[in-house]
Order: sequence, then structure tokens, then C-alpha cells
Amino acid sequence: MFRLFVALPLPREVREHLAGLCSGIPGARWVPPENMHVTLRFIGEVGGADAEDIHEALDGVRMPAFGLSIAGLGCFESGHKVRSLWAAVKRDELLMRLQDKVEMAVTRSGQTPERRKFKPHVTLARFRSGASVARIGSFMERNNAIALGPFQIPSFALFRSHLGGEGAHYEVLAEYPLRGAGATADLPVQAVP
Repeated sequence: MFRLFVALPLPREVREHLAGLCSGIPGARWVPPENMHVTLRFIGEVGGADAEDIHEALDGVRMPAFGLSIAGLGCFESGHKVRSLWAAVKRDELLMRLQDKVEMAVTRSGQTPERRKFKPHVTLARFRSGASVARIGSFMERNNAIALGPFQIPSFALFRSHLGGEGAHYEVLAEYPLRGAGATADLPVQAVP
């Protein structure tokens, strides 16, 4: 079985900048920089034949390269508990079109359609019960002015997640270049204080 998801790999400079924020909340399970990405579609556990069908469907997605920006922080909550802390990715027309095409490709390959609304973000930390909501709030206040980009997104990828005692390890199974009219030149990563 393969535990799969489709995501945008982030440039090393962006991951390193975000990793520089990752401290100061006891009980947080910080995401290592090599695991930071923007999930376009979580797929879950599938067999080898299904994984191949998904790959073939994704290989047919055609989109131009584009630039992304990160601005601000947010969190996902369950009840009165914070589950995860993330950096917000600015909504962009090309990003939304790519996510829609990825969703259609994954669904065409036989997977169940995603019912949750797409909220582009980069997960920074996950929390078990017991994390201080006040500490999380303070962290968000201190760091909410984060602004990175725009930075170039030249491809998206099919990832396999390996779960273990030390946390998840992500393996790129296939990478799909973005190309075509409207492709942007390399954009430097810009941090706004």
C-alpha cells in the first residue's frame, strides 16, 4: 500500500526561512524543512495499480509555471483545541486552476472526490492535546507579519508518506513540470520584515 498526496515542493530558501520560525511553543511537533510543502490533494492509502493510475492521470495535467507568495499565519482547530499551525499561501488564479486540475485528474483515476474546501497553506507544526492556546496565540501575534515571495513554482509532485516513530518521511514518486505560455522567469525569494 502507498500513502499518497499531491503537493507543490517549495524552494529551499523558503523552507529554510519558515524553519527559522519553528520554535517557542512547548508540545509542538515542528515540521522539518525537508517536509514543508503546499498540499494540493491528500489521497491516502492506495494499492500499486491505483498509484499507477493516479500517476498517469497527473502526467496529463498541463499548466504554466507561476509564482506564489506566503503572507501571515493561521491554524486549524478541532473543538477548542488547535490541531496545526500553518503559514498562509496567497490565493492565486493559477494555483487554484492547478488544484482544480489535480482534483479532476485524481478523481478521474478512480479516487473519491475531496469534499473539503482547498485552503492553500504550509504546515509548520502539529499539536497533541496539552499545547498552550495562549502560547500558540502569542507565537502567531509575533510572527503573523511574515511575507515571502513571490517565488517560482516550476512543478508539482506525487509524494509517498512513510510514517514512523520519528515522524513522517516524504518521498517524491513523480514530479510533473509546469510549462507553457505565461511561465514566469525565476523569481527571487523576498522576505518582508
